[in-house]
Amino acid sequence: MKKFIKSVVLATAASGMLLANSAMAADQKIAIVNFQEVMAKIPQSAAVMQSLEAEFKDEKAELSKLEEDIKYLQEKKKRDSSLMSAKEKTDLDKEVATKFQEYQTKGKAFQQKTGLRQNEETNKIIALVRQAIDNIAAKGKYDMVLEQKAVVFSKPDASITADVIEQVSKLK
Repeated sequence: MKKFIKSVVLATAASGMLLANSAMAADQKIAIVNFQEVMAKIPQSAAVMQSLEAEFKDEKAELSKLEEDIKYLQEKKKRDSSLMSAKEKTDLDKEVATKFQEYQTKGKAFQQKTGLRQNEETNKIIALVRQAIDNIAAKGKYDMVLEQKAVVFSKPDASITADVIEQVSKLK
């Protein structure tokens, strides 16, 4: 009987705490933002991608040229190997290996440089998005703004995504 009374008392205390927490939560104003949608729809993202493409187009073209050269040399070996001497085959293999090594080295450097630049530009855009979120939260007197991924359910009117997109789109 004592166990039953203890469990009833604990259950009553726990439900009282839950009710108190939900009453406190009811006083809070919470907004939701879909960060991926914001990043996909703002014009700054497309502009950054275009500027990065232009910035690295020469290096990308150089890598493409090396790739084409390697393919050509490999096809030449396949096609003409019966007509080549052993020394010509060895020289061709060395040339392919050299070009492939150069391709790998330049490709790795290219990936690192583009990744670094893309991160720099993305961080600038993220700062603009955060600034817009802060402004909207202050104007709307929101206590909390959550990323939509972190929320299981929210009413559609809790989303400020469209407002963030609009505000960031006006910034340059």
